[in-house]
Amino acid sequence: MTEVEVVQLLVSAAHRYAGRPGDGPSPGPEDERVERVTVRAGLGLVGDRYFARPAHRDAAVTIMAAENLPVGIDPAVDLRGTRRNILLRGVDIDSLIGSRVSLDCGTGPVEFALNRAARPCAWMDAVIGPGAQRALRGKGGVRCTPLTDGVLTVGPAAFAVLPPDGPAVHPAGPDPSPA
Repeated sequence: MTEVEVVQLLVSAAHRYAGRPGDGPSPGPEDERVERVTVRAGLGLVGDRYFARPAHRDAAVTIMAAENLPVGIDPAVDLRGTRRNILLRGVDIDSLIGSRVSLDCGTGPVEFALNRAARPCAWMDAVIGPGAQRALRGKGGVRCTPLTDGVLTVGPAAFAVLPPDGPAVHPAGPDPSPA
């Protein structure tokens, strides 16, 4: 287990970056950051725009490393600009694609399958500032599937990379060999 910090959590009921980046984000709440979020296995974050959407089941949650935020472009950049859901400090999450991980904020571990890179789009340049899309290439976070139910909160957390799933274990049937 590694000690990390959940810096921010974002739950957005609406897709804010639709259409052309030059037109600006769609209207929505000023701040969609939350202090606590409920995670549902295979579904995502309760209240988020991707929750229980079949097309997003393998990418319902996006985790990003705080160390990768393009603060040189905008010192105030956070999850509101990147549209990621979980901002962690203390782990290179982008290097763990293909892994299963556990995050425990003190209420019990929540497991995630880290499926693929969250590629930055042209919206990053429009919302964060010119050069943000390029700055986030290869470190824009990871699209995930939640594997267990649980609760995440802002603050200190324990992080672990879990062993890969092994082959399915089937109950032993009758011994086919002669006695």
